[in-house]
Amino acid sequence: MELGGAERVLLGLLEAIDTEQFDVDLFLMRHEGELLKDIPDKIHLLPEIIQYASLAVPIEQVLRHGQYKIALGRFIGKEKAKQYRKSHSITGENDIALEYSHKYTRRFMPPIGNGIYDLAISFLTPHYFVLDKVQSRKKIAWIHTDYSVVSVDEKSQLSMWLAYDKIISISEQVTESFIGIFPELQSKIMMLPHFMPIAYIHRMSEISNAPEIKKSEDTINILSIGRFCTQKNFDNIPDICKRILEQGQSVRWYIIGYGGDDLIRQRIKEAGVEEQVIILGKRENPYPYIKACDLYIQPSRYEGKSVSVIEAQILRKPVVITAYPTAESQLKNGFDGVIVPMDNKGCAEGIVKVIADKELQKRLTENCSSESFDGSEGIRKLYALI
Repeated sequence: MELGGAERVLLGLLEAIDTEQFDVDLFLMRHEGELLKDIPDKIHLLPEIIQYASLAVPIEQVLRHGQYKIALGRFIGKEKAKQYRKSHSITGENDIALEYSHKYTRRFMPPIGNGIYDLAISFLTPHYFVLDKVQSRKKIAWIHTDYSVVSVDEKSQLSMWLAYDKIISISEQVTESFIGIFPELQSKIMMLPHFMPIAYIHRMSEISNAPEIKKSEDTINILSIGRFCTQKNFDNIPDICKRILEQGQSVRWYIIGYGGDDLIRQRIKEAGVEEQVIILGKRENPYPYIKACDLYIQPSRYEGKSVSVIEAQILRKPVVITAYPTAESQLKNGFDGVIVPMDNKGCAEGIVKVIADKELQKRLTENCSSESFDGSEGIRKLYALI
């Protein structure tokens, strides 16, 4: 339960389920992460199983724990993934290694859960373990990714997806990108919005403050949240910020997240914006920072559907996103947020226009308050599957 968008949506789903009607078991690969303590008390957390905890950790650690079969499966998966990428000339963003890690270790994994369930949900890809190791009358799997920008082993994944009763998509654009790769799966797709833990978000936004964000009348405080990775495009924030400053607008741009930040810091130095772009690093509770900022910006290269954007809307902040492929399914441009061009020049100009238009900002926040983020329709659809 690391600090990630999918993990926070999972909290929303767990919060939404009526445990007067349903008994809910939750299985996690490892009992780790800042959000572990926020799992609702009404949910039964199943014990950790060492074989599953041996994934996505250093092989040396797996061997120290005597999990030789898991280490073997992971090694085979790594070599197979390397061969596939080489034979298909794949160099960019891809899910090959992750899928193969699960695919080639599943034979060594023990069963998960207690008895036979009415519904089993595989919430994060790859979806082999719920498929093979959970007994259930129905099984569904979730898509969180824009498949138009991530390379996959189509033949391998197709057999995995076909075995599920339903596939849950989070937006029309995510569905289109997925069906573009797997047209055979169109009849299995079911759309559900993100389940957001609204009460939790509001509660957490009130329990502390954001001391690093300095309020001043002549400076706009911007916030972005996400992993420090290619997808989030934070490496272009310094140049975008510099262009905003050159147009006469005073801003401070704060970044919350985790991962390697060397490239971002290098770009900050190159752009000469050391005083304006501030890397805050990981924050267990980002909500006071969203509440304290004047403008939330998601400058991503691609997204499935950004959870941080929805959280900013829930906390009634003006939102700006770049024109990534699924942007139009994220918000209604000019209604509850603004979509700006992906290139740095156009992005900066679009942000400056939003900053200068106070009436637009007011309208964006008012329209956010009228939107429904509680997932009530989605939970009814989920119950109907059972």
